[in-house]
Amino acid sequence: MSKKTTSNQPARYKMHVKKGDTVQVITGSDKGKVGEIIRVLPKASKVVVKDVNVRTKHVKPRQEGESGQITTFEAPVHSSNVMLYSTKENVASRVCYTFTEDGRKVRMLKKTGEIID
Repeated sequence: MSKKTTSNQPARYKMHVKKGDTVQVITGSDKGKVGEIIRVLPKASKVVVKDVNVRTKHVKPRQEGESGQITTFEAPVHSSNVMLYSTKENVASRVCYTFTEDGRKVRMLKKTGEIID
């Protein structure tokens, strides 16, 4: 008898990027922009990148006498639309996983051989 687990939440997807990574957007209206990841949404497989995909939101006044506002915020971008970026070489690259001498698994840029972690 196998136990079937049915949850209403989607699975957490494994992503090639983490919070704090420098990435370049490779597709969409913000193509070519470089920024740092400020938030990761693993359930939706999305990331929020600083100064990328900036949206405006009109906020209604909450209290009497208060005025409404127009706020700007960074909307999430799908993780497949960003690529890790090397600030030393100024080039975007795919990521591969390798082991260091002490046996730690680290992420490495394929083009430059630069270790990220």
